[in-house]
Amino acid sequence: MIPAAPLPLQPEPFPAAATASPASAPRWQRLWRDAVRDPRELLGLLGLDAAAAGLSDAAAAGFPLRVPRGFVARMRPGDLADPLLRQVLPIDLEERIVPGFSLDAVGDGAARKAEGVIQKYRGRALLVATGSCAVHCRYCFRRHFPYAEETAARDGWAAAVEAIAEDPSIDEVILSGGDPLSLATPKLAELTARLAAIPHLRRLRIHSRLPVVLPERVDAELLQWLSALPWPVAFVIHANHANEFDASVDAALAALRGAGVQLLNQAVLLRGVNDHVDALADLSQRCFAAGVLPYYLHQLDRVQGVAHFEVSDEQARALHTALAARLSGYLVPKLVREIPGDTGKRPL
Repeated sequence: MIPAAPLPLQPEPFPAAATASPASAPRWQRLWRDAVRDPRELLGLLGLDAAAAGLSDAAAAGFPLRVPRGFVARMRPGDLADPLLRQVLPIDLEERIVPGFSLDAVGDGAARKAEGVIQKYRGRALLVATGSCAVHCRYCFRRHFPYAEETAARDGWAAAVEAIAEDPSIDEVILSGGDPLSLATPKLAELTARLAAIPHLRRLRIHSRLPVVLPERVDAELLQWLSALPWPVAFVIHANHANEFDASVDAALAALRGAGVQLLNQAVLLRGVNDHVDALADLSQRCFAAGVLPYYLHQLDRVQGVAHFEVSDEQARALHTALAARLSGYLVPKLVREIPGDTGKRPL
């Protein structure tokens, strides 16, 4: 069991990367700093001031609100049930203690290989590159993760890179977090330069929500870094609803494709967000229109504080069957659940 982390849960997003003044920082960093952090401000921006009674100050203190203003602009004003708002708004239901929901729902603690390195499946090692993220999703399965003690970037990635170099069975490294694109590009380049010296690595995978919630992160410097990497790169974005896409997201994804990466999407099945076949079909089709292949539809990881998002396995299977009957096979993501100790994601 991973213990709950003391506040603040997330370290500062740009540790040594930005000694420059805020005015001279890259645009994406300035937009990051301007994110909405006050739940009441968020409701006010959407004309929902009267809904403030349902907010949870305790939930917001334990897992703070953070959402870029560009993502807020895609929410429907006046609609408390908006699927994007529902993903980020801290509410009273998060404070319920529900049996079966734990602090470490997916067994990260037991799978620790080295500082900031998690290995659950053969051949793959996951680096917790940072604890920071541009958006704090309320269903996050690492909302209780002790990032202060378990971040691979510590000491110039030394322990993490050494652990991977010593295990020739590892041929794929997965950059996760938090969100690895929270790190400035020179910090990412520092890591991949060290990984490039490991002869048994064949692939790199990057999991990031930033191209969706903060598409400005996909800038020329990032694209140059991606284009120069010595391995094939799978870039897994995370979108749960078609409304998360707009022209700025489309442009960022097109730029990533131009850098030679394979784009995939992982979604989470969430009550009140995408738990009907129309929403799932729209998401798959919108992903493909943006050049992204639907990859996984995850059942919720049962972490403490997220029970109000849960969809039953029976309903999940029915939705997936209906989706498969409606769409071409390549548009139907695999319906899976992560079970601690399994050798891979378990199909449902």
